[in-house]
Amino acid sequence: MKKKIFNFKNKKNKSKILSLTAYSKNIAKILDKYMDIVLVGDSMANVLYGHENTHKIKLENIIQHTISVKMGIKKSLLVVDMPKGTYDNLKSAEKNVKLVIKKTRCDAVKIESNKKNYKIIEKLTKKKIAVMGHIEVTRKFKRKLKVEAKTKLEASKLLKEAKLIQKAGAFSIVMECLSPESAKLITKKLDIPTIGIGSSKYCDGQILVTDDMLGTSGFYPKFVKKYVNLNRVIEKAVKEYSRDVKLSKFPSTKNFLNGN
Repeated sequence: MKKKIFNFKNKKNKSKILSLTAYSKNIAKILDKYMDIVLVGDSMANVLYGHENTHKIKLENIIQHTISVKMGIKKSLLVVDMPKGTYDNLKSAEKNVKLVIKKTRCDAVKIESNKKNYKIIEKLTKKKIAVMGHIEVTRKFKRKLKVEAKTKLEASKLLKEAKLIQKAGAFSIVMECLSPESAKLITKKLDIPTIGIGSSKYCDGQILVTDDMLGTSGFYPKFVKKYVNLNRVIEKAVKEYSRDVKLSKFPSTKNFLNGN
């Protein structure tokens, strides 16, 4: 097992795990100072490409952005979201995951559960490929975000799913939009760390889409805390630039290259 993965797993029950998404070197470089995990998420489909869901993002898009992100990473665990359709069967999963790792030199890949692909995770982990799991709500397989596993029966079924992902060899698992009770139960019962998004404080760690918490994505579900409204900051700067150009205040003499 890679040392970074081993050290990450040891954080369970010791310290909160910090995670955010990145799609470029510049953002990754900032996140790397504070995060345990930097995820190149398929959320780029919505955030960068304007798609209604994550289904249309291509493997080549993920690879290209990860190459950029990798240049900004020194210490964080770099995890890549495998797009929908790239791990439908054992053969395609192995081929596509190996391509991602070869091209990007990432530390791990993330595969969303459809309650059937445990063998795919198992095959990959047996080949020494680090895999992060993902349960409810998985945007590749569901259309609407809502809190899951509110009843004891639902929580029990989700716990069983999580345990199967763990048994298959996943080193961690993302839990999206789970009820606090379910998140607490699963986190307690699993040996691997849980990373929550909209799943309460009871997870071992948290992840958000960086663009959501910075106020640039336009997507602000209740579980996202918007720490700043960068849209306003950016618009203010653009407005000032526009005014300066129109009034011939930019460029000024101090903006000229001196030729040395």
